[in-house]
Parts: sequence; structure tokens; C-alpha cells
Amino acid sequence: MTEPAALQHRSCQVCPDPKISTLLASTGVSVLFPCAAALQALKRKKRYEKQLSQIDGTLSTIEFQREALENSHTNTEVLKNMGYAAQAMKKVHENMDLNKIDDLMQDITEQQDVAQEISDAISNRAGFGDEFDEDELMAELEELEQEELNKGMRDVRLPSVPSTSLPSRPASTRKRAEDEDEMKQLAAWAS
Repeated sequence: MTEPAALQHRSCQVCPDPKISTLLASTGVSVLFPCAAALQALKRKKRYEKQLSQIDGTLSTIEFQREALENSHTNTEVLKNMGYAAQAMKKVHENMDLNKIDDLMQDITEQQDVAQEISDAISNRAGFGDEFDEDELMAELEELEQEELNKGMRDVRLPSVPSTSLPSRPASTRKRAEDEDEMKQLAAWAS
């Protein structure tokens, strides 16, 4: 028998190639298949892996191209809009002259100054109350307050003073005095 024919009759149980045995175990193929079928399965697997790798590379390239097209489209739109904005600004500025703008700004400033002068003239008291000295007014106000306070004090009735003598020191006051004496002694001792 030739080599391929010998491989077809041999079972994988006696096949010395560990890759084939692992492949068959991972795919769930019965171990009783001949080695030629296992080799064909391994070749098919390798072919599929190569195709998968090629397809993955193709998809990556297509994705890159799609992103590049989107970016170029976005850039084109941005440039187009910037051109529109530049044309619009040019059209707006056609009728503007820097000398006219300076003259207009001076006119506005003059009118604001006139408005401020008018506002100041209206808000001034126009001499009302300017003939009085503020210090004299404050002194007079203090005198009036003092008179009012004195008048209020005349009407106050104070309680009468007790005629009996008061105790020398209550017990709580004596205790407090003793505590204060002890604190003074401690302070003198500590220093």
C-alpha cells in the first residue's frame, strides 16, 4: 500500500501526532475516524483561520477608509461654512468705514456725558438745606436727646432703702471666697 492508503486505514488511536488528537478532542470528532480525515479537518481549519484573518484585515481596511471619508467630508463642510462666514462678514463690513465708526463713537460719548450732566443737575438738591451746618445740627440733636432723657429720669421712682442691716456674707458667697483664696494660694505656689 502507498502512504496515503496506509494513512486511510490507520485509526487515530494509534496516530502519533498529538495535534491531530487534540484537534479531534476539541471538535468532538470521534477518535475512531481515520487519520486522513483528521488531517483534512486540520487543513480545513487552517484554511478557515487564514480566510478569517484576511477578512478581518479587509474589514479593518474598510473601516479605516470609512473613517477617512467621514473626516474628509466633515473637513469639507467646515471649510465651506468658514467660507460662507467670511463672505457674510465681508458683506457686513462693506458699508462700514473706520472714520464713520470713530465719529459715531465720539457722538455717543458726548451724548452720554450730556445725559450724565442732566442727571446730576436733576438729582442735586438745588440749594435746599445747604445753608445749615451739619455739626451744629448734630449738637442740637444731642441736646434734645439729653433733655428728653432728663425728663424721663425725673418721673422714675426709685425703691426705698431698707432700714435693717444686711447679713455680712451669705454661705454661698463665703464658699466662693474660700475657693478664691485657695486658688490664689495655688497660683502663688505654682509661680
